[in-house]
Amino acid sequence: MNTVNLTINGKAVSVPAGSTILDAAKQLNIQIPTLCYCEKLGGCGISNKPASCRICVVEVEKRRNLAPACATPVMEGMVVHTNTQRALKARRTILELMLSDHPQDCLTCAKNQDCDLQKLASEFGISKIEFSGAVNKFDVDDSSEAIMRDLSKCIMCRRCETVCNKVQTVGALTGNGRGFSAKVGTASMIPLAETSCTFCGQCVNVCPVGAITGISYVKKVWAAINDPTKTVIVQTAPAVRVAVGQEFGFEPGKPVTKKLVAGLRALGFDKVFDTNFSADLTIMEEGHEIVERIKENKNLPILTSCCPGWINFIEQNYPDLLHIPSSCKSPQQMFGAIAKSYYAEKIGVKPEDLIVVSIMPCQAKKYEAARPEFAPNGVRDVDYVVTTRELCKMFREAGVNLANMEDEEFDNPLGLSSGAADIFGVTGGVLEAACRSVYFMINGKNLEGDAINFRAVRGLDGVKEAMVEIAPGKTIRVAACSGLGNARKVLDMVRQDPNRFQAIEIMACPGGCINGGGQPFLHGDSALLEKRMKGIYTEDESKVLRLSHENTDIQALYKEFLGEPGSEKAHHLLHTTYHQK
Repeated sequence: MNTVNLTINGKAVSVPAGSTILDAAKQLNIQIPTLCYCEKLGGCGISNKPASCRICVVEVEKRRNLAPACATPVMEGMVVHTNTQRALKARRTILELMLSDHPQDCLTCAKNQDCDLQKLASEFGISKIEFSGAVNKFDVDDSSEAIMRDLSKCIMCRRCETVCNKVQTVGALTGNGRGFSAKVGTASMIPLAETSCTFCGQCVNVCPVGAITGISYVKKVWAAINDPTKTVIVQTAPAVRVAVGQEFGFEPGKPVTKKLVAGLRALGFDKVFDTNFSADLTIMEEGHEIVERIKENKNLPILTSCCPGWINFIEQNYPDLLHIPSSCKSPQQMFGAIAKSYYAEKIGVKPEDLIVVSIMPCQAKKYEAARPEFAPNGVRDVDYVVTTRELCKMFREAGVNLANMEDEEFDNPLGLSSGAADIFGVTGGVLEAACRSVYFMINGKNLEGDAINFRAVRGLDGVKEAMVEIAPGKTIRVAACSGLGNARKVLDMVRQDPNRFQAIEIMACPGGCINGGGQPFLHGDSALLEKRMKGIYTEDESKVLRLSHENTDIQALYKEFLGEPGSEKAHHLLHTTYHQK
């Protein structure tokens, strides 16, 4: 490997050729402030370094102009000074100019205390805006019911544009205007709901300020909890339990399931249930669908349909393939449908008086819950969706600290689940859970020992291919991919060779739901995804029940209410259709 020798603040350092000044400074533990720079957008290997903010400027000997450290390649013998009076003055001026064109509503901003601009202003000791003049003002775009944009706060770092175009390949965001009025927005500045946006929320995760945030329904949830005429139940997704704990001092990735249950109950929910219950239900329906399609050799490869961001993506980009996704609703929507029918009937409550709240790692779940096909007779299956980040704020508002909560169990009958349901939270998990039960459906017996673990589809690689044995002597080729850029690669493979795969799992967010658009921010630490993934598999392995079809409450649901997987009633409540957009 070729190396380059240079000096920074009087300290010698050798770094690989092609490194930047910022890379070299990190080797010496020299801190240079950054804002537009982001090393690993969306938890993947693509970085954002447009050098647009100039907060990272440094002085390089024998150069007339200050150089942006994030985008300036090192050169042999280069001499760099990061903290000269000239560099510090330039950074402060740049930051003050940014603040002069930024709304001063930090206390009420969704990114308060999570804002990189706010953090820099504090570190620079800025207590007064020195510049005054024209200020950009834009209407807030809340057209999507999932993601809100306030371009008055955009600092043109272009992180959202890069993650949308290069990581997710959605292409909903682009630079608009020039000079003072330049902002990152949609093409022709149309509302987000009218674009190709999938509402995956990765733009929300990488925005350093409050220009892109999720639309919050927390106030409506509080109002419902305190309405004596309503019965309010809550479901919580598998990825939430391995992320929420880090906000309350737990080791990142540590499952805090039982403390989460206690916390939700303390907020005032009438019943606390588990989305994992309906994940097991999803496997029963989707597994049946997989078996039928393989037998008939029709509409293959079957594509999983649990992720609403990915479903939005195929509806917009691959309408010619809309016959191959599973017709199953997501676990969130299956839970809502069962709650508003089976459970409401059990407890004697009208569906319109039963409020279903979802705790999800995802922004797209808010859009999914609002889809008209999931509101039969005008009553939504899922009334409100709250993200993991929003739940943490609810806990703090109510004085609930998960670290101080005693362990509690989920309520029944919608609280029992298998380890197969837990792994829905990570890329490859839905496919693995399905394979466990498909094997039983075909052979009438369970996989034994380590054979239950389909390790070939595990891990954070963007695309994983494997051969899976579903019966003695019979194998199928499967693929699991995460990130919509990788989904595009796999779907292009399917277009070129429809027989290449028989089953495919796709998750919109890199790494799956553990990296959803509503999870606690990674702050550039992609190692957190590894820890969350480990926590998911720990949950699975700690359970005696690891197969969806052995969930006794699921068995009772079919016996008492649905009949059997794929029945007419199951199709009416648990399945849907997708449409070109």
